[in-house]
Amino acid sequence: MRLTDDRYSRDWRRMELAVRMIGHEARTGTIRQWTGLSDDRIRKLYRTYLESAPATTPVRRHRGKTPTQTGYFLRNRELRRHAALLAGIYTRLGLLDLDAVTGLPVRRGPPLAWAPLALTAYEAYLDLCPAVRISFEHASQLLNALWIATELDLAPCCRCSALMLVDRLRRSASPCTFCETPAPGGSADG
Repeated sequence: MRLTDDRYSRDWRRMELAVRMIGHEARTGTIRQWTGLSDDRIRKLYRTYLESAPATTPVRRHRGKTPTQTGYFLRNRELRRHAALLAGIYTRLGLLDLDAVTGLPVRRGPPLAWAPLALTAYEAYLDLCPAVRISFEHASQLLNALWIATELDLAPCCRCSALMLVDRLRRSASPCTFCETPAPGGSADG
């Protein structure tokens, strides 16, 4: 038995991905969906590798359901900016390729094919934004929402052509958060 056999390398990639996701405080359900590992195996990985590991910031385990409301990304100007940045990283890394026939974003095969790249995209977002506004769970939700493209979509700004996040139900030629003028009264949130 060689460790480099495909059947072992696939399992190794799943566990490595799960440990990285646990480090970003992903919920068990999200890790299970992305890796195919059982809940018990995910808990054992957490206990073995992260619970007792010395770290500057302890990894918290979030409980409950994964976020599902796409309106979260449209709440205010700052969240729209962060979501547009993350969507731009997804696009740049090829996670949001458009189908030539339908023009809709397409997934890149089974989770083990795209999940490491999606995690790399989130880590790039963390590097670019010192004041993180989007958790890993919300980043995962954003990617899924953009793949499904029923509520959220990407479109160019009508003034500067920058990539921006738009609500498909209220789609209009509006400017991005950098081009729009602040609301009267000096409020920074839109």
